[in-house]
Amino acid sequence: MPRMLDVSDDVRAEIGDEEADRLLAGGDAPGSYDCTSCRTPGDSEQERTSTVLFVGEETAVLAFAHATCIPSQVVPVSEEQLQGAVRSITGEDAAPRTPGSNPSPATPAPTSERQATLGITCGLVLVEGDLRPALVVEPDGPIARPGSTSLDDDFLPLLLEQGFHPVTDMNQLPALNPGWSALLAMGKLHAVLQPGTPGSQAAWWQAHQPLAVSDGWRAAANKAHTVLMYAAPAGTIGHQPREDLMREALEEAAAKGALVAATMPLAGT
Repeated sequence: MPRMLDVSDDVRAEIGDEEADRLLAGGDAPGSYDCTSCRTPGDSEQERTSTVLFVGEETAVLAFAHATCIPSQVVPVSEEQLQGAVRSITGEDAAPRTPGSNPSPATPAPTSERQATLGITCGLVLVEGDLRPALVVEPDGPIARPGSTSLDDDFLPLLLEQGFHPVTDMNQLPALNPGWSALLAMGKLHAVLQPGTPGSQAAWWQAHQPLAVSDGWRAAANKAHTVLMYAAPAGTIGHQPREDLMREALEEAAAKGALVAATMPLAGT
């Protein structure tokens, strides 16, 4: 039976016309599935369903999601993360990629962003009357602009150039930053993705080990389908043991003009 599948041009280019047409005709596509975004049941015979292709260096995994959760897309991830996610689901390794089928090239992070480690804290932040899932990003040292010999910290200027905006009021929702998203896989944060080559995304930040999030954070993210990302220079926020203390630190950073933010979609599993 034909499925109500959305197969983006990027996904079709990766899996080939023959496989894409077979999926659309009902072959190799499950009728029922667990949405790779919200983790609730879906039915490709009854509702629009997105095909989401997770691509590593050597392997690729095709997943399915409610079209209302995320669009059909190709998501580049590290090979280690991809294999770990598959093992957690099936207990088996992912199948190798078909020879000649190459993953979408991922744009490496700018040299400046590899000079210091980016620390990320997950927490809930009250904005416009709702508890919103937030990522608070703070490097452990100054971030230099690529090729610069200056000792100035260019972390915030670099983010402003990439579509983030200064925070002047923590009670206002940050603007959406097109092309950026947060990748949640198997209930854990795997990466923050930025625009890569046309039609693809690249990892701006990747977890060495997937970062666990609370049930409340995940529920809020699945409800809103978006995540807020706040970023501040090294030494501004610090590791706060409670969300109320994190909020205070964010407000202090905003008052000093040392905080930028954006809203981004939730993507992945």
